[in-house]
Amino acid sequence: MLDIKRIRTEPELVRRGLDAKKTQVDLDEILRLDARVREILGIVEAKKAESNKGSKEIPQRMKAGEDISALKAQLAELSKEIKELDQEHKEVETDLAERLRWLPNLPHESVPIGGEADNVVTRSWGEPKPAAPWRKPHFEIGETLGLLDFASASKLSGSGFAVFTGWGARLERALIQYFLDHNREKFGFLEVSTPYLVKRETMYGTGQIPKLEEDMYRTEPDDLFLIPTAEVSITNLFAGDQLAHETLPLYRMGYSPCFRREAGTYGKETRGLVRVHQFDKVEVVKVVAPETSYDELESLVGIAESLLQSLELPYRILTLASGDLSFAAAKCYDLEVWAPSEERWLEVSSCSNFEDFQSRRMNLRWRNEDNKLVHPHTLNGSALALPRIVVAILDNYQTESGTVRVPEVLKPYLGGLEEFTPEGKGA
Repeated sequence: MLDIKRIRTEPELVRRGLDAKKTQVDLDEILRLDARVREILGIVEAKKAESNKGSKEIPQRMKAGEDISALKAQLAELSKEIKELDQEHKEVETDLAERLRWLPNLPHESVPIGGEADNVVTRSWGEPKPAAPWRKPHFEIGETLGLLDFASASKLSGSGFAVFTGWGARLERALIQYFLDHNREKFGFLEVSTPYLVKRETMYGTGQIPKLEEDMYRTEPDDLFLIPTAEVSITNLFAGDQLAHETLPLYRMGYSPCFRREAGTYGKETRGLVRVHQFDKVEVVKVVAPETSYDELESLVGIAESLLQSLELPYRILTLASGDLSFAAAKCYDLEVWAPSEERWLEVSSCSNFEDFQSRRMNLRWRNEDNKLVHPHTLNGSALALPRIVVAILDNYQTESGTVRVPEVLKPYLGGLEEFTPEGKGA
């Protein structure tokens, strides 16, 4: 949530930020409502002071034998006016709050202005493998080797789902365990296991609703949402808290399945694992002091990079332009791996700094070194998302003989297996 004081004192800066995020909003109406809220409070305070003064005069005038009927009528009118103003205040404040709920976070000054075409390649690592006639797309080689079964997934749930079988299911578990071990041992993240169903206010806290509610899966009777990412439940562990100064920084991580409708997906993205409604992911979350958050963002990107390098997957890092940022992000880096059979880059991690946007929405505060309660900054990143990592492994480690080699770092998690072969189906 944007700070109303910032909107009030820096309206042109806010306008530019909203324009950069391609958000159409009547900021003048928000400012008018904010001014009216404060105006009503001032009027009510003055009328209550007048009413209190009149109420104190009644016994004095009665004692002096004066007629108090006019004063009583005046006080009755004041009471009526105060009640009407209180009602207006409630209505205006509700209108203002609803409009503020829909305002996205503003992009950081270092974010390029524009849309998807204006994303900037910050750096890259590894040499992308060339396409080759013998390379099969991941969904074909995956089914040939008995790792994936899309027909059964479709029978169970329709399009946009996958069944991992045999070594494929073991590969999925191996990746999850490896990511968790790596993030804990090398970077000190505390693992948590959080619910996959959360309340509406939990989704609101991290910015998924109201803007993205149509993309979410919801249980009708009890209004619970299936999480689109573990960021939602992990970050909200601290909702409503007042953190002591020495508490920060907080580093948390967790594995979860993620659920997203992914409406409007067309073409080859509907094949295989590139875009699915349910997928597994290891998420890392940071709650940090405001003055350190952009250094923490760079180190967060470094965590995802270290995983990709250990898997020896060529990747590049994009700094997202303002119009390509999520609703809640102030700055975001996307990490993309190369898929040679498809000759394109696939996003496997997004690392974002939300500044104080989420902590305001969830009323999370921290006592700084001046002993003042402020909103800390929150960050999160995928470390990593599984489906496209599986795509990248099946693609980059594929051999001309029709097998797929196992990445070195995963061999201990797969019992020393060297490669996936047609003969190893169902192992």
